[in-house]
Amino acid sequence: MLSARSLFQEIVDNDDAFQLFCSIAASGESQGGWENARIAALVPDSMRGLAPKITRHGADEDKHGRIFNALLRKRGLPPVPVPPETDYTMLLERRGIGLAHEKLRREEPLTEHDIVVYLAHSRVTEQRAADQMDMLVRNFGDHPELGKAIRMISRDEDNHLAYCHEELLRLVRAGHGRTIQGVLRESALVEIAVYRDVSLAVMDHMGRLLRWPAPKAAVLAAGIHGMYAYERFSRWHRMVSLAMPERRDALGGAPITSPEFA
Repeated sequence: MLSARSLFQEIVDNDDAFQLFCSIAASGESQGGWENARIAALVPDSMRGLAPKITRHGADEDKHGRIFNALLRKRGLPPVPVPPETDYTMLLERRGIGLAHEKLRREEPLTEHDIVVYLAHSRVTEQRAADQMDMLVRNFGDHPELGKAIRMISRDEDNHLAYCHEELLRLVRAGHGRTIQGVLRESALVEIAVYRDVSLAVMDHMGRLLRWPAPKAAVLAAGIHGMYAYERFSRWHRMVSLAMPERRDALGGAPITSPEFA
């Protein structure tokens, strides 16, 4: 029987598949770390109070990248190049989601609108990250090799999502509500399509590495398309709602380091 647990167990048990999985994850987290660091450096003066939280967000993402690379080192595996069709962050940027890297490489301050857009985009992508890590914790939170790393990353992703909710609600009260709702909706609809495409690409690569038979690969692809249809017609609403989180000021303290991994 196919399940998320059995599929991920296959990946964990195969060095080549595990190498690709961790390389993709490490690359995405490192990109997120760089993006948040640049945004923090370019925050407009009127919103400088957000800079420490954005910096903390970036530090967490960098930490996650180091954790995935450390998991590779424990197996004696080097990172491998990330196939472009599996690069979630860059595919989102090409679809207009997230602040463009070209803009972030400049030394020009961002605008308040840019920060509102950044937080709205982040609310959507952090929902995806939190959901994925929650699934991994449920299935592999007690795994002797991966459990500690998964639990740590999952806590961070929950904090990132809480931070996005709280800051966006503050900006709604400041008069940015219409912009936020528009960006959230656009971002969610694009994100679920990109996530479908990336999932299909990752499963295609994993299928070749793990030598899945054609019927198994077809069932998995059908499942990904089915999940996209479900999200496209109903579940995407969950990615655009805003509610005050139980964790207030989730990124207000010092980042938690991970010396045991990085």
